[in-house]
This record gives sequence, C-alpha cells and structure tokens, in this order.
Amino acid sequence: MKLDDIRKLHQKKYRTLHQKFLVEGEHLVLELERACEINPALKNSELYVTDEYQDWPAPFKKHLINAKQMAQISDTKSPQGVIAVVPMIKADAASIEDDHLRAVYLHEVQDPGNLGTIIRTLGWFGGFRLLLSANSVDPFNPKVVRSSMGAIFHLPIELDVDVMSLPQRYPNIASLDMNGEHLSHDSFRRCDCYIFGNEARGIPHDALEEISPHPFTIQGCGAIESLNLASAVNMCAYEINRL
Repeated sequence: MKLDDIRKLHQKKYRTLHQKFLVEGEHLVLELERACEINPALKNSELYVTDEYQDWPAPFKKHLINAKQMAQISDTKSPQGVIAVVPMIKADAASIEDDHLRAVYLHEVQDPGNLGTIIRTLGWFGGFRLLLSANSVDPFNPKVVRSSMGAIFHLPIELDVDVMSLPQRYPNIASLDMNGEHLSHDSFRRCDCYIFGNEARGIPHDALEEISPHPFTIQGCGAIESLNLASAVNMCAYEINRL
C-alpha cells in the first residue's frame, strides 16, 4: 500500500474500505507472527520497517522506510520502527467450528481502553467469542489493538450483532443485575452467553424484557456503587473459568 493509504487506516471508514488495520510495535508484531500458525490468512500482512528492523525474519512481505516516513504512518509519539498492515479476520455466526465457545456480548461499548482490556481478558482465558453490537467502538481501532496486547489475533469477534438475535443462538443468557443471584452460583457457569451494556446506559430495558436473561450480581463490600465495564467482564470471565 502507499504510505498515504496506510496513514488513512487510522480512520474507521478506510479500515472498512480496505478491510485492513494497523499493528504497531515489536510486541504486537511478534503476537501477529504467533497467530499466523493458527490462522494462515494473517501471513498476507505486510511489514513496514526502519533500518533497525530490516533483518527481522518475519514471514511477511517487508518494506523498508525511513524514520520520517515511519512517523507519518504512526500514531505514537515515539514509533518503534515496525508497523504491520493486517487483513481483517472476522468471525461470523456460521463459523460452526466455534459453536462450543461461550459468547460475551457487548452492547454499544464506547471506550477503546475498555474494549481492548476485555479482548485481552477473554484471550487470556480462552474459550470465548466476542459479539459486538452496532454503534460499538471499532475493535480494529489502534487504541483497542494496543490495549488488547495481541489478544485480538486469538479471539473470534463478530460485529453488528443484534441483541434480539441472541436467544436464537444461545438458550441460556446471563446479565448483571443488582438483584440477581450471586456470581458464584453454579448456574452462572452453565450459561452460554453473557451480555453487558453500554458504560453509561446499560442494556436497553425493552431488550431485557424481550430476551429475559438470567440475572446475576457481583457483590461488593465497599462504598463504591458500581464497577466499570472492563472490571465487570474480567470478574465474570474469572468466575466462569474457576474450578
């Protein structure tokens, strides 16, 4: 790709147009290399490097650029000197091989840091797929990709999923509610889909009435009334995987 086109990949509309996104920094590119063993389509990524990385034995087509050019396509203050242009690999409801995975559904999540942390957590535990509603932050946003610490390459992600479609795919849906059962209840781990709402507004009331999820609560002992979204998902993922 031309450097001008690469720079445009910082914007969602161009990522969508080209079906490509950016991965920047040595750690993330190493994670990308690891992911190629599981998903060979990622080998179609292209690497843009400065002199110090020109001998890096990566399995990608490599382009040597100078420091000024690297600064033009990077969105960090001090670029490391290695950026990959990566094809988007998205899951879909028809991917039968992933049917055994539990689903985490996020409704209109807005904060890139929250989403990146959630992706990192789900990737750490394994056994999940992530479903995002329309109007959610783009999981291929550079801030999300960085926050995920490479887990984005190892987690099936579906986009624009309608909350109303969930009961057709998942018979046992869980949500968080102040008046629900305790998270440690055995029935929590028997659910196959866990839904979480927007950071400020939660899940729309009419949707909750329609899909009737099983309510659970995270009981706290302190003075704070609520957890942020990423913390809530982290605690639920831990509880689901607790022996």
